[in-house]
Amino acid sequence: MAKRKVPLQWSSKTDASAQEHNKQVLKYVRHLLRADETTQLVAQLKKWSPTDLLQLLTGLPLPEARQLFSLLPIRPSTKILAELYPDFRAELLKDETTSRLVEILNSLKESDLADTLDEFPKSLLDIIVPQLDARTEFEQRIRHGEDTAGRVMSRKFVAFREDYTAKKAISAIKSQYNLVGRFRTVFVVDAKHRLVGRLDVTRLLTLEPSARIGDVMDANVLAVSAEMDQEEVLRKAAKRQISSMPVIDARGKLIGRITTEQMDQIAREELSEDLMLMGGVSPEARPSDSVRRIIKGRLPWLITGLIGSAVAALVVGSFEEELQKAAILAAFIPVIMSIAGNSGLQASAVAVQGIATGSIWTVSTLFRLWKEFCGALSNGIIAGSVLTILISIGALVFEIHAPAWLALTAALSLTIVTTIAAMVGATVPVVLDRLGIDPAAATGVFITTSNDVLGVFVYFTIASFLYL
Repeated sequence: MAKRKVPLQWSSKTDASAQEHNKQVLKYVRHLLRADETTQLVAQLKKWSPTDLLQLLTGLPLPEARQLFSLLPIRPSTKILAELYPDFRAELLKDETTSRLVEILNSLKESDLADTLDEFPKSLLDIIVPQLDARTEFEQRIRHGEDTAGRVMSRKFVAFREDYTAKKAISAIKSQYNLVGRFRTVFVVDAKHRLVGRLDVTRLLTLEPSARIGDVMDANVLAVSAEMDQEEVLRKAAKRQISSMPVIDARGKLIGRITTEQMDQIAREELSEDLMLMGGVSPEARPSDSVRRIIKGRLPWLITGLIGSAVAALVVGSFEEELQKAAILAAFIPVIMSIAGNSGLQASAVAVQGIATGSIWTVSTLFRLWKEFCGALSNGIIAGSVLTILISIGALVFEIHAPAWLALTAALSLTIVTTIAAMVGATVPVVLDRLGIDPAAATGVFITTSNDVLGVFVYFTIASFLYL
């Protein structure tokens, strides 16, 4: 391995010594790329400023620039970085930078190109898109809304008219295979290019050469509209176990397909979004967010939680007389609220996952809720029994008024609260989904807060009858 003569650090100066230094840096980076020592390289480049990374990218020959571009961590946050750092924005808009980016982007696969362009600021897109080889495809893509089938679909697919014979279709595939790449499904269209069926490629290969495709195709074909939300596409594909989902326009014309790889990507994106929502954070949040974006993205959720906590506090305050009679009741408020919150979150997490995958509809909704009820009730009884034992042990060490009644109060409250919380957690996401609202928004602060209020109210109501 060649020795490194200069620190791996870009110089922003313009004098001769700085230019010579940067030439040595470029030489060393090229050496690491050729030696496939990219882990070490990326680890060091992560410490660079985004502006320096762009200047490095511009200075490298195209093959190395293309290789490094796929490794650098600047793409996922390019839009945000351009907003935060004027120097980075200025570097992005330089002629030499945009020219190099165009060269790199023209060499990317369609799906990678689409994902990368989504992360560029509009000011840069206005310059780059007109210079792209795939300009027409990109302009057609952005006509569709974000997170829709039309935005994520691939426009490369194999389709034949229904009057094609197997021999003619196979011959066409052989002659143009380099254009379509891997595929499992052949789509069948009519004379106006409207989707009328599908045919597995294995089935096509086993047909008699003279067999007409329209006679053997599967006419029961499921397709989605270009404006359908990608999460709904994923749900339909999972329900029918479809590996390649055709996309049609308003007239039924076949315009694209969503591949298995794209569905996997959608699943990862939706999971990430749901996890962010369940944590009370906007899906648009990034580690590089400015203070203003952090406040804007998180404060509404915090205020919602604050309001819920305040309501719970008011409920506790309304039982002031009960607390004065038996202060020991206050010691079990965190227990009740914690169990209620956890029970609700567990049930809602399962419900959100079921809605996302479509599996929640494979059985009766009422039967599913009945199972949730039985499971939550059983968990509540077991947890209540454990709490009873703990209170009984505590009564041997500390002086507790009427420990048996206190144990009964806490155990009964815990059982009821756990059951109610689970039913709320299992039901609210389904209701929100029916209303067209993202069910992941039902988790986090909403369910936790509602269960806190219900838990405290149930606890003190039972205590006022049994313990006081």
